[in-house]
Amino acid sequence: MYAIVENGGKQYKVEVGHLLHTEKMNGVAQGDKVVLDKVVLVKTDDGKVLVGKPYLTNVTITGIVVEHARARKILVGQFIPRKGHKTIKGHRQWYTTIKIENIEIK
Repeated sequence: MYAIVENGGKQYKVEVGHLLHTEKMNGVAQGDKVVLDKVVLVKTDDGKVLVGKPYLTNVTITGIVVEHARARKILVGQFIPRKGHKTIKGHRQWYTTIKIENIEIK
């Protein structure tokens, strides 16, 4: 069974036991339970597909926050020709890792 869930303006495919890396979720600590209720689609083990308009109200996905961390550094550069100017900046985006525990259809 898998589901498509929306979180942080993006859609993710989740399955029970998998780790989900999402945008940083403020207000939750490591080890807290999280309920993802914006479920767009669910495919059950027997092949039945449930599609929401826009979300499914009878499906909840629960998980545990594993960690808050920062991603790899990306470098952003600016070069101005004939001026001898070059700037390089780095950025590391925060993300939250969630372990999916249960996909429940009510």
